[in-house]
Amino acid sequence: MLFTIKDLSAQLNIKPSTLYLWAAQGKIPCRKIHGLIRFEPDAIAAWLRSFEPGSATAIPSLTRRSHPDVDEVIEAAKREVYTSGHGETITPSPTGKE
Repeated sequence: MLFTIKDLSAQLNIKPSTLYLWAAQGKIPCRKIHGLIRFEPDAIAAWLRSFEPGSATAIPSLTRRSHPDVDEVIEAAKREVYTSGHGETITPSPTGKE
């Protein structure tokens, strides 16, 4: 039997709106049947196992100790995006009193 949004929301203690969003973004395995979102219990169980520590599909956490150059990467990204005067043009004021 397939889970509904309401069923899975109660089981996982997650708001229905969050499940709708995750389903739309493809973050949770689901099926759309005539416009209704349904979840297969086996697929949800596998999805939940993927978040367990040591899982091959789990996203490794980044720490400054494990990646000491994280600060350098962040600073380089900031310099690339935030440049002084980005998109601004400097024009003298009409009165000439800057």
